[in-house]
Amino acid sequence: MTGISPTDSVMAIRNAILQKNAALRDVSSTGNVGGATGAGATQGTQPGGFTEALNSALNQVNGLQNQAGEAAAAFERGETTDIAAVMLAKQQASVSFEATLQVRNKLLSAYKDIMSMPV
Repeated sequence: MTGISPTDSVMAIRNAILQKNAALRDVSSTGNVGGATGAGATQGTQPGGFTEALNSALNQVNGLQNQAGEAAAAFERGETTDIAAVMLAKQQASVSFEATLQVRNKLLSAYKDIMSMPV
């Protein structure tokens, strides 16, 4: 397993969302709607930004799911007899996937809210 836990990845995504939300709030309070589009476009592509955190979290969830699948396959082949480790790997993959799904749902909801705002 890597040095970064799924919880850390989700928290990194959450922090990035909160930072974007604060930036949008600052822009909306100044009334500079045109500047929000340009600033958001450049901030989203910066190294170490939101996009990279999201990609990292998705890759980590994918890795956990692959590990869980490999552990289950090894158990089915009889290579391991530790059912607890297999079930733990499956649960870790499931929880990380559910957390990622909830982040995706919140992002879609925020996107829909922003798109429905009057200009």
